[in-house]
Amino acid sequence: MRTGIALGSNLGDRLGNLREARDALAAFHEKGAPMLSSKIWETEPIECGPGAAPYLNAVVEIEFAESPATLLHGLQAIEFKMGRPARRPRNAPRTVDLDVLYTEEMTFKSDEITIPHPRMHLRRFVLNPLCDIRPGLVLPGMRETVSELLAKAPGAEVKIYAESF
Repeated sequence: MRTGIALGSNLGDRLGNLREARDALAAFHEKGAPMLSSKIWETEPIECGPGAAPYLNAVVEIEFAESPATLLHGLQAIEFKMGRPARRPRNAPRTVDLDVLYTEEMTFKSDEITIPHPRMHLRRFVLNPLCDIRPGLVLPGMRETVSELLAKAPGAEVKIYAESF
């Protein structure tokens, strides 16, 4: 199933962190299908403490055949390997943050994960990179395309940081 994953980083070598995470995601990707990658976007941190560095954000889309919980645990293992502590304050700076955005037309909810991501349609830092790779995508439960959601999304503008990983 085509699965979108958001990547974010605002600590250390932010671009290097996103590259490392993207390369680790390739291990979950089914061979033979295209792996899509957005541009890299920069945005100011939202609801972070004073002095938090800007985030770099991207979205990749992979082909993944297993359960959402399996993918979530894999993403958490990548985050942990890259230095994310097991416990941290909400919205704390991070070397890498990985979130499952969607899995084709699937809707799924458990104590660990909700698909599609419940707030992604409100986040420019997700919609801008997603629009790079899937502007015409209509997410489950939505009526508008990603590009239409982006046109009316609240929040500060984001800017292109790099054309590719």
